[in-house]
Amino acid sequence: MRAYRLTTRWSDPLIFIHQPVSSTAQILLERRPLELQDVIPDDTLWLDLVRPTREEDLKVESFMGISVPTREEMKDIEPSELLYVEEGARYMTGRVLSKVEDSEEPGLAGITFILRGNRLVTVRYEEPQAFRMYTQRAGRSTGNGPSQNSSGETILAGLIEAVIDRAADVLQLQGERIDRLSRKIFEEKSDPSARNTALQDTLRALGRHGDLISKQRESLVSMERILLSLSATYRTSKAPRELREDVRSTLRDLQSLEEHATFLSSKIQFLLDATLGLVNLEQNNIIKLFSVMAVVFMPPTLIASIYGMNFKIMPELDWSLGYPLAVCMMVVAAVLPYVFFRWKKWL
Repeated sequence: MRAYRLTTRWSDPLIFIHQPVSSTAQILLERRPLELQDVIPDDTLWLDLVRPTREEDLKVESFMGISVPTREEMKDIEPSELLYVEEGARYMTGRVLSKVEDSEEPGLAGITFILRGNRLVTVRYEEPQAFRMYTQRAGRSTGNGPSQNSSGETILAGLIEAVIDRAADVLQLQGERIDRLSRKIFEEKSDPSARNTALQDTLRALGRHGDLISKQRESLVSMERILLSLSATYRTSKAPRELREDVRSTLRDLQSLEEHATFLSSKIQFLLDATLGLVNLEQNNIIKLFSVMAVVFMPPTLIASIYGMNFKIMPELDWSLGYPLAVCMMVVAAVLPYVFFRWKKWL
């Protein structure tokens, strides 16, 4: 199979075509970029539109006899705008998690899958890791494994399976990070300043993990809608048994991942409640310290206030030991409450 060196940047608009290449035991896919002036080969099975321009949309529309949705149309959330059939082509739009490993904020990338006849068209404006995973192994096998029959439907099944595999990797990684956070939350720290800083960092980390898992769940729900639609279509159209089994198996895997994502979300909520509880305990300890200090200094303050009154007849004022006696009384009045609190283990 020929190799192509891609010198274009990700931000450049591109059309990638995928053609079948016969191998000894299976059908392989050859991927290469297509220039705007080039003719789309008739044996193309998959057209991957990456940040397409209007001219590239028109080129694919003329070849496929379809209408390529715009970026704004792909952002609709109404089910009728995400899954529909038009002029013999099936349009399916899903959300796929992207930028998970980048320094940027992870987000959901809208991707439209268009099935018409034996060909598949994908329209996207981001580069999810799942697509990179599938295109890397597309040169080895199409669909979900070695196959003698290659088609747009098997490629679509393989792409969705790659999305599910990537979601499993993300959820597994997040689960490991959440376990480390759990141990960090409940470990004892003697330094109050370090404990407060650790709790603040933990709250931020839990917020990031919760946001990522929430986006992953949204992606799984959108892909589940596509799989349910495909399952119903294949059941009525008498699709090949192998393809129907692949879709059902992928759907079961997806639903199990949804349950795992729900479990991780509930665990994050538990850790968040625990962290906030520890923060409240720290605040209560500070308030308790101020309360104890107020009680400790209240009796000495009372004694000092009594002898600070400006009455002319106060016998103690003429005593030679009046001042030392007053100081001793204030010290004793402060020490007794402190000893009592220590005895009660309130300090």
